[in-house]
Amino acid sequence: MRTYKKFGLAAAALLALGAMVYANRIYVLQYSLGWYTDIRYPRDAYRETPWVPGPAVPAMPLEQRPPNIIVILADDLGISDVSTHGGGHTAEGVPTPNIDAIAREGVRFDQGYAGSAVCTVSRAALLTGRYPWRFGVEFTPTPGALARVAGQLYADPKRAHPVLIDQVAAKDAKDFNDLGMPASEVTMAEALKARGYHTMHIGKWHLGSTPEMRPNNQGFDESLFMESGLYLPQNDPRGVNSKQDFDPIDKFLWPNMRFGVSYNAGHWFEPNKYLTDYFTDEAVTAIQRNKNQPFFLYLAHWGVHTPLQASKEDYDALAQIRDHRRRVYAAMVRSVDRSVGRVLQKLKDEGLDQNTLVVFASDNGAPGYIGIPDVNQPYRGWKLTFFEGGLRVPYVAKWPGHIAAGTHYPAPISNIDIMPTVVAAAGGDMPTDRPIDGVNLLPFLGQQPHTQPERALFWRDGPYRAMRDHQWKLISAELPAKDWLFNLAADPTEKVNLAASEPHKLAEMKAHMAAHHAGMPPSRWTSFIKMSINIDKTLDQADAPGDEYTYWNN
Repeated sequence: MRTYKKFGLAAAALLALGAMVYANRIYVLQYSLGWYTDIRYPRDAYRETPWVPGPAVPAMPLEQRPPNIIVILADDLGISDVSTHGGGHTAEGVPTPNIDAIAREGVRFDQGYAGSAVCTVSRAALLTGRYPWRFGVEFTPTPGALARVAGQLYADPKRAHPVLIDQVAAKDAKDFNDLGMPASEVTMAEALKARGYHTMHIGKWHLGSTPEMRPNNQGFDESLFMESGLYLPQNDPRGVNSKQDFDPIDKFLWPNMRFGVSYNAGHWFEPNKYLTDYFTDEAVTAIQRNKNQPFFLYLAHWGVHTPLQASKEDYDALAQIRDHRRRVYAAMVRSVDRSVGRVLQKLKDEGLDQNTLVVFASDNGAPGYIGIPDVNQPYRGWKLTFFEGGLRVPYVAKWPGHIAAGTHYPAPISNIDIMPTVVAAAGGDMPTDRPIDGVNLLPFLGQQPHTQPERALFWRDGPYRAMRDHQWKLISAELPAKDWLFNLAADPTEKVNLAASEPHKLAEMKAHMAAHHAGMPPSRWTSFIKMSINIDKTLDQADAPGDEYTYWNN
């Protein structure tokens, strides 16, 4: 009898537990990715990265070697965050002198465009010189768990346009690690490795985490890989956090992101300091180890992507900024600029600066969901939109003796141009068995530059698409069913939609855009979230009737 009673009590307890879990299922799902990460990927304590030492002495004089190449990519850094573009946080005591120095010693691309308005697609364009939808990369990798909680997280009656979730597609979604760039693509690292370069990646990847898609199988000899997304443990006294209670993405990131990296796909471990500074330390060490041989360093910072976390040292240095969120964000910008300065100084210290090509850019414009309205000024739109604010990014480069100092380059350029440019600088060859969309910019940047021929640029996010051809820009959306046509020469901030008054130009551009996309392969994974973005307001501002908006496909 006692056995039956114990069994009954156990069954009742299990039922009660199940009922409690079911009642709190949204909470459980919201935290499930973080719990899963803790179980599957336990993190070791900090350990030094065993960067492979290069030769003890150079094989040839520096001036006879091909140039070292460093590409520094910030994350979500808006064009107005950098003072060389005339904006920035200079008035608040946060200029960007080190990023500005690259422009002063080389070129500022006055119309530098990201490969997309979102991370993964833009990075794939950078590393391949190709439009990523040519190989099925057009959406942001998104965990299926997000779809199961997005409805509740986005349940805000103040928003005029609801989030649209395809739960069937989300249920059938591939594992997050499987979402990325196929190994069949030839990357910048592979092309440079063929020229004898030692190739290194530090930081964010976001192009797949299976062994086939990780950096070590995409041309990188060494990879210090950001495995999750905290700059410091959440309650670490060395950091200062800013949580945006109005942002559903922020609510998902904080409980699920962790503080961890890996080296060459090994076991996760925790860095020893604030992430931006840690990546910079490692970049400086990597340069030191390879000073006697040609190297390619891809330093892909997480800064200034959410979650907004600053080092306490940077935060304390900006007491003049009263608003907490702005102060945290400005401190993050400060850390990225300091990183650039430390890399440039290391090149000088090692006598490498005259033979190193340095490129700095951001992967897309700054997002509206951080609630800071001036990050992309004077342009409209945010990350996740194809308005100029989502696509125009800080873009600077220097290579003494090859890029004329103080150049302001007027023609539009894009991520797709970086691989052809650096491969040409290295004396290498681009693949000939596939279309290459980018162009080598070096002939247009010397002391007696040629003029870059006009060409169209394209962007794609499912049915949401855009193109620029000469001074004309077309944005075409399915949700809402609308076209925007702008003459950027007369209207660089996209205030006057000419779609109705210029029907012939609209038809011509739509036909051109359709011809570009004809025959492209389907996406490697399915979009299952469509989220509305107010073009002119940050996420903390309430929608109003008549506000212009568009939908982003995940």
